[in-house]
This record gives sequence, structure tokens and C-alpha cells, in this order.
Amino acid sequence: MHTAYITHPECLKHNMGDWHPESPLRLRAIDDRLHAAHLYDYLLHHEAPLVHRSQLLRVHDAAYVDFVEASSPYEGTKALDPDTCMNPHTLDAAYHAAGGAVMAVDLVMRGEARNAFVACRPPGHHATRNQAMGFCFFNNVAVAAAHALEAHALERVAIVDFDVHHGNGTEDIFKDEPRVMLCSTFQHPFYPYCGGDTVSEHIVNVPLPAGTTGNAYREAFSARILPRLEAFRPQMLFFSAGFDGHREDDMAQFGLMESDYIWITEQVMDVAAR
Repeated sequence: MHTAYITHPECLKHNMGDWHPESPLRLRAIDDRLHAAHLYDYLLHHEAPLVHRSQLLRVHDAAYVDFVEASSPYEGTKALDPDTCMNPHTLDAAYHAAGGAVMAVDLVMRGEARNAFVACRPPGHHATRNQAMGFCFFNNVAVAAAHALEAHALERVAIVDFDVHHGNGTEDIFKDEPRVMLCSTFQHPFYPYCGGDTVSEHIVNVPLPAGTTGNAYREAFSARILPRLEAFRPQMLFFSAGFDGHREDDMAQFGLMESDYIWITEQVMDVAAR
């Protein structure tokens, strides 16, 4: 059974400015690499659908969804915070990004794919229940996890967030939801400057200092996340994936390499298999 690959051309049209690091080129780079590695034709290709409002309202306040929709500009850009801007295509791109995450859950739950990769943008893990921030409008992984719980009656799901920034929006949404375990590794102190002091049975935050390299990261992941995941016994596992901890990313100060991301993925897939 192959991996589902979910994307949508509208996600390429969301552009916050040529200067902005959250660029359409991120998706083109993934697509180019899949072709170069001769993997593209082995994937199950799907276009991400539009998310339903009811699916967004599982994790976002109705007034907030209304605010994002009302903020969509007819032309130019509209800033929701200093880092997070909309152009006329952003709202549709955000609908497809969240809808693609929902589709991923459905494909796996129906047995049509063993796993899925959602190549959509804008990203989501900084979006709280009622605030856009950090390039994020709707919290895609939270929408997907809530869909797994409510539409497919799962009792336990887990999210592994390995972005160099803390998934504060995902924590905000699920802080009182024990059916969701969030495991977040991140540079600290660093944007969004929170998560280091969380104490919870189902929120597993692992703040790590600037300069953390692969060996130290793997030790922390093995000691602090894998045992908690094993004990939780999730019925579905989600990655909230950010590769900005790579040593060549000059906007952060981690020192991870490709082999470290392979290791993270293999460890979590082993948990999923069990």
C-alpha cells in the first residue's frame, strides 16, 4: 500500500511577499525532489478538497473563522500580524491546506493509504483557537486530529511536532483534551517564547537550547518522547513537520541533518506499527 500525496495548486498562489521565508518555492522544492528521486509516480496523488466550516469549528472559535474570512483582501496584502499576511488567494489556500489534512485522515482510516503526506500551505501549528500568527491561519494538524476523534470515533491520537519552533497553537487547542497527546521539540528560548514550563499528562514539551545537534536531539527524543508515546498507545499518529532545525537554516540555531529527520520518522513509524 502506497503513501498518499495530497496537494493543491491554489497553495502555490498564497504569497506574502518575495522577501518572505514562507514561500511557494517550498512546495516546488518538494515536488522537484520527488521527481529527481523517481518517487513521484509511486505515490497516490490527490487534490486537497476545501475544508468544511464544521471541521474548522472543532478547533477554532466561530468568531475567529469569521475574522479570517473577512480579512481576505480583494487585491494586495492584508497583515494579520507582522509575520502573517493574506493575499487574494490565501483564504482558498488555507481552506485546501486544512481540507487536505482531513482527507489524509479519511484515506488512512478507509485503508486506501498506509500513510499520507500533505504538501499544502499555509502552515498551521502556530494558529491558536482564536489567533493567526507565525505564518499560520488555520491549525491544519489540529483540524485533522479532531476529525480523527469526532468523525472516526478514535479514542487516542498523538501529534509529533519537530519544527524548531514550539507548536503553541496546537497546545492551545488541545491543552484540555486528554485524547490528544502533543509531543513538541523546539529551540528555547525562541519564537513563540512559550512551552518551556508546561506541565501536563498529555502535552510533552521538550525545549532544547540553541546549538543542539543530532546526538543530543536523539537522546532527548528517546528519553522524553518515545516512552510517553508508547505508554499512550495512540490509534493514529500525526507529524507536524518543520525542517527549520536543519543546520543550514540560518533563521534558527539547531544543527540537525537529513539523517536526523530520517531517524525521527523511523522512530515514530515504529511506534505507529506497534
